[in-house]
Amino acid sequence: MAADDFDVPRSSRRRLPNIAMSPETFGRGAEGFARFMGTPAFLVGMTVFCAVWLIWNTLLPEAWQFDPRSLNFTLLTLILSLQASYAAPLILLAENRSTDRDRVEFEHDRQRAERNLADTEYLAREVAALRIAMREVATRDFIRSELRDLLKELEEDAKEPVRDPVRSDRSDDEQVG
Repeated sequence: MAADDFDVPRSSRRRLPNIAMSPETFGRGAEGFARFMGTPAFLVGMTVFCAVWLIWNTLLPEAWQFDPRSLNFTLLTLILSLQASYAAPLILLAENRSTDRDRVEFEHDRQRAERNLADTEYLAREVAALRIAMREVATRDFIRSELRDLLKELEEDAKEPVRDPVRSDRSDDEQVG
């Protein structure tokens, strides 16, 4: 851009430095910050910080005070406001990332449930097919009853006198002749 280009606003000529931070890295930092702000250590630390600040600026001589009570602790108020103004968006960012992760996890769970349902239905069909096929297969009780019947027949045959087929043929020939 030329220096004498008066139709372009000056502010658009300036460029902010490019900060090389990925959204993922920034998001992880925001989550870490939000997680830290919810810890008892942070709450106790912040309470101690504020208590020391108030005691220092209330009880010590005015020459040592840097945020006097007479000015309603203006500096402490500004520091806490600044901390809150950064904390709120970072907590919301962390919450949004958590919601996105939950949404993705829910989708994976739904897909897994669909696969499990399909597998269960397939297995139910296979079990039903096996039951139908088992009706056509001889059961142990059926085979035992058939073997008992055969054994009875063999025992009955064993009780009858065995006729020699060769002799019975001759005796029939002898009777004829």
